[in-house]
Amino acid sequence: MAAGNRTWKRPTVFGRRGVKWAVYAGIVGFFIWSGVGVGADPARIARGLGNSASLVGDFMPPSATPRQSQRILDKMFESVAMAMVSTLTGIVLSVPIAFMAAENLSPRPLYAVNRGFISISRAFNAIIVGIIAVKAIGFGPLAGILTITFKTVGFFSKLLAEDLEDIDMGSVDAVRASGASPIQTLLYGVVPQIIPRFAGLSVYRWDINIRTSTIIGIVGAGGIGSVLLTAFNRWQPTTANGSGSTDDGESADSPLCWSLPSQLLGRGGI
Repeated sequence: MAAGNRTWKRPTVFGRRGVKWAVYAGIVGFFIWSGVGVGADPARIARGLGNSASLVGDFMPPSATPRQSQRILDKMFESVAMAMVSTLTGIVLSVPIAFMAAENLSPRPLYAVNRGFISISRAFNAIIVGIIAVKAIGFGPLAGILTITFKTVGFFSKLLAEDLEDIDMGSVDAVRASGASPIQTLLYGVVPQIIPRFAGLSVYRWDINIRTSTIIGIVGAGGIGSVLLTAFNRWQPTTANGSGSTDDGESADSPLCWSLPSQLLGRGGI
């Protein structure tokens, strides 16, 4: 075929048109099946929207007593403090791990060990790590700091290591050829290339840690989460079926529904 007679065709991963539409139909079918499986009911969703509007209206004016307000403020500041300390300690621990987990800068055995640690850190949810920390050292913000620090190391080390693997090795070789020591090569050949990304990752992880610190309190790891759990345990929910039980027949105020963290921690309440 002459070059002048060629027509452009949109790139596609499907070899045939029928296969493409079969895949699309499968995705839509899976979505519908998933919605039916979890009991997605349009009428129930519509009622929930109305209840949400009422809930927002109940927020104003606040009805907390001065003592409750002070406790909320104290726990909020505690959450922010936990996030700050955890971010700093996590970044300090992450930097050497990231360098040792960069394939272009680290020997293969050291690379494998640190990549394995990063994978373990990223594999567990913060709530699970929080439960382990609380069982190990007791209730309070220290358990929360350890939890968030552990999660920070996995997140920060992985992304920083990937940035290190993408650096321009020509600059590194030039610094090394000038007679620089290994430490000087890192300081003048590697670090200047990752400083902008390092700053961005630090702020991003601090933002994540503030949100995490508000959640892990439900297992007793400090922060505003403990206040949220106390209020939640005092709440007597009315579910969509108009009673105090869920659609599957389980009591809405049963310990299994609302006191799971307490059961996991082996205590009667937080």
